[in-house]
Amino acid sequence: MILRARTILPVSRPPIHNGAVLISGNRIKRIGRWSDLASPETAQVLDLGDVILLPGLINAHCHLDYTSMAGTIPPQKSFADWIKLVTTAKSGWSYSEFAESWLDGARMLLRTGTTTVADIEAAPDLLPDIWTATPLRVLSFLEMTGVKSRRSPKTILREAVNFIDALPAGRSRASLSPHAPYSTVPELLRLSAETARRRRWSITTHVAESAEEFEMFMHARGKMFDWLRRNERPMNDCGLGSPVQHAQHAGLLGQNFLAVHVNYLAPGDAELLGKRKASVAHCPRSHAYFGHRVFPLEELARAKVNVCLGTDSLTTVQKTWRQTVQLSMFDEMRAFATANPHISAKQTLQMATLNGARALGMAGQIGELSQNAFADLIAIPFAGKIFEAHEAVVNFTGDITASMIDGQWAIEPSH
Repeated sequence: MILRARTILPVSRPPIHNGAVLISGNRIKRIGRWSDLASPETAQVLDLGDVILLPGLINAHCHLDYTSMAGTIPPQKSFADWIKLVTTAKSGWSYSEFAESWLDGARMLLRTGTTTVADIEAAPDLLPDIWTATPLRVLSFLEMTGVKSRRSPKTILREAVNFIDALPAGRSRASLSPHAPYSTVPELLRLSAETARRRRWSITTHVAESAEEFEMFMHARGKMFDWLRRNERPMNDCGLGSPVQHAQHAGLLGQNFLAVHVNYLAPGDAELLGKRKASVAHCPRSHAYFGHRVFPLEELARAKVNVCLGTDSLTTVQKTWRQTVQLSMFDEMRAFATANPHISAKQTLQMATLNGARALGMAGQIGELSQNAFADLIAIPFAGKIFEAHEAVVNFTGDITASMIDGQWAIEPSH
């Protein structure tokens, strides 16, 4: 199949006016100007017309199963109080409620241009059925805590690994997510890091999300420290350094590690992340919901840390009672651009494509239109000049006009 479009935006190279993409099976075979891709007689040609054809967006951090909680939990003065409310809200949910919420979120992502999502699975029993219920490329990270259950880290990890090993191979796959340093114990982090490295899996953890977590680990005090101590969490790992340093001591930091949020850094943390080639997932609307201090983008950039974008969940998106909110990487890009007007639209788009692919260990396979990459593409209406393409993508609102994932139409073009 050859797809022709007014503008091709490969992301990994400059835009192409009147371009075309040759697809064979589930891979991209060639990309270039329409005049240079002389149509093989055996290829089907589809002219998409006045659109930008670009790689599908990569949502590097999401909680799909919390979608139905949108607007139900107002921002709290304390991050610990917010955690308690979320935990209480989901405690009474049934399997079908989790599944309905997950699938609703997946549909939102699909119609707003995401083709790959890194999702934290609080209800892993939904797998693998939900994988087959969506065309999305899903990287499911099994959430692990264990503080309140008093179960041993070895048992928690063994059960997670056995569960992953029993899942079918295919477009989607699973890995590990020790939830956060404060909600786990050091041994679980260490064992998870060793397992992921040995098996060449990606691994992700919430790190330094709140000021309370930062204070807990840096100074062994504060509201989160007091709350977790009352819940009999061992606190002997506190007062020894920042959350990033805590993750380093546990052996997490490495090229396969995706640290989520990283809103609060101690001196040297950014350099440590950069040296270890770890990635960071920033969720702009979630960041604004909690009113965190300015995201340390410049510090991370100076240390050459790979920063990508995610949506987090709809529990952390500001919503009025009349407003409808949805999981959308376009919304995240616009929120990021508003908070960082000095960052170009090109760089912002790269954070939602190339950088996400690198963070998830799939560089060259997703997040770009290039030879041998997966045929994961989306189209949005566009009749402007080629130099306006990046801005047009970042500022796009509404639903996309077409989506292809793994060489198959997920949203068929209207013509």
